[in-house]
Amino acid sequence: MNPLYAGLGTTIFEAMSARARATGAINLGQGFPDGRGPADVLAEAARALLEESNQYPPMAGTPASRAAVAEHYRVHQALDLDPGEVIVTSGATEALAAAIFALVTPGDEVVMFQPLYDAYLPLVRQAGGVAKLVRLEPPEWRITAEALAAVASARTRLVLLNSPLNPTGTMISPAELSLLADFCTSHDAIAICDEVWEHVVFDGAQHRSLMTMPGMRNRTVKIGSAGKIFSLTGWKVGWMCATPAISSVLAKAHQFLTFTTPPNLQAAVAYGLSKDPAYFEDMRAGYQRSRDRLADGLTKLGYAVLPSAATYFLNIDLAASGIALDDVAFAEWLIEQAGVATIPVSAFYAEDAVTSVVRLCFAKQDATLDAALERMTRRP
Repeated sequence: MNPLYAGLGTTIFEAMSARARATGAINLGQGFPDGRGPADVLAEAARALLEESNQYPPMAGTPASRAAVAEHYRVHQALDLDPGEVIVTSGATEALAAAIFALVTPGDEVVMFQPLYDAYLPLVRQAGGVAKLVRLEPPEWRITAEALAAVASARTRLVLLNSPLNPTGTMISPAELSLLADFCTSHDAIAICDEVWEHVVFDGAQHRSLMTMPGMRNRTVKIGSAGKIFSLTGWKVGWMCATPAISSVLAKAHQFLTFTTPPNLQAAVAYGLSKDPAYFEDMRAGYQRSRDRLADGLTKLGYAVLPSAATYFLNIDLAASGIALDDVAFAEWLIEQAGVATIPVSAFYAEDAVTSVVRLCFAKQDATLDAALERMTRRP
């Protein structure tokens, strides 16, 4: 057995969801919405399944889907991408794997920010990379010049950034973007930007990609997710965008992972990405309303809720809520005694974890959120 994987446990997301299913707990742990997603996008997937080819599409994605991604970013983020710079993948996690395997040579140092998505570290280590972890702390979770300087070296080759950041629900600030752009250019490093939450932002904010910063157009891999944009997490359709000098190598890694992605889903995603901007505004407004419903309810129950600027998630500060348990103990108590599943944020750290914060998913129907709040009137 490969010791890297043999020593890993089941992800915290699957573990908590399995316990929720087994116990009947309300699942505010794993980040998936209650709804079915946009009906017209589903209908386009069904139409394409029945009426178009179901044989291998081109390895890098259908021409229509690659063009749709490029045009979508032109409209929504003022990015000038050629369709040839887009590679469609079977989910954003596959895009991450392809990018890491293509760009990391054994011994290369990869700067990452924890709390971090749990796939990052195993993928970097499997590629032979050396993780250099920057610890972010609540409530601001901000990147500083001092923290970057502490992990920099002559072996720095890659920066892996998730913004908006899961699990914190924060967005990277303009100052942090400038800081990271300067860091990458001064160290001749490539940035892999996991931007799957780019459309799920609130309070009138607009996502800005590191790719748009001076000096970053030709040293950034931008990763997106149709599952997050259209609330269809089970579809596992993603993409990576990069200048041809990089994307040509990314494609070589992708071809030996999943090779390609179901053509009917690509057709539906291409259709969805061209939807009127009002769709995306309405989607954000709906999730913002759910965020506020859960945040207000928790606050009334005496929980200290940290700000959530993006994603499907908000967090409770246990210490500030007067709860003496750490995040793991509280999550265990809550699922066993109150019947609500959450995620301890310490699970997103590889070392020196923050242990006083738990994450809840608000991408749920009102009745689900209200039922969870009713159960959370009980406190340890």
